[in-house]
Amino acid sequence: MPLIPLLPIFHQFNREFFDCLLSKGSKPIVAVRWSDGRLTNTAGFYRRGFHISAGQLPEIVLSTPLLANLPLTAVESTLCHEMIHAWTDLVLGIKEGHGKRFKQKMVLINSLQNNFQVTIRHQYPVPSRAPKWLAICPSCGLSFPYKRRVKGVACKNCCDKKYDGKWHVNCVLVYEPVT
Repeated sequence: MPLIPLLPIFHQFNREFFDCLLSKGSKPIVAVRWSDGRLTNTAGFYRRGFHISAGQLPEIVLSTPLLANLPLTAVESTLCHEMIHAWTDLVLGIKEGHGKRFKQKMVLINSLQNNFQVTIRHQYPVPSRAPKWLAICPSCGLSFPYKRRVKGVACKNCCDKKYDGKWHVNCVLVYEPVT
């Protein structure tokens, strides 16, 4: 399914919900784009521009893998959510995450229209990834699937039984790639 252009939706929402404050004239003050395909755990994000003097705008990135095959309302809801983050940061000058002003704006936008609902957390299906690692306890031999290696993790069963529930180096899991 081809990706829909995000800028027309951005400009529409900017006019309807943000009093055109997320643009200077017809130029957005925040870049808006689809992800390159690697963004698989979240529907989107807002990133502040760290090098604005070097021409790097703050940006809103929407997840191609998560949103590409969902209804337009999922794209609209996610884009609007990230636009609220941009508005609180760039217009209000507040870095608050999902704080008071974010929630007030979300409630206002939801009350002004009924095409989509802006929420704090989405319920979109996130594809599960197979574990890449098998963590094995050198003491008891139990194994646990892991998606990534985590240093210093110990087998709880062995720590509980042999070391009164305290972490011990003899129980630190050893990782092997899943074949």
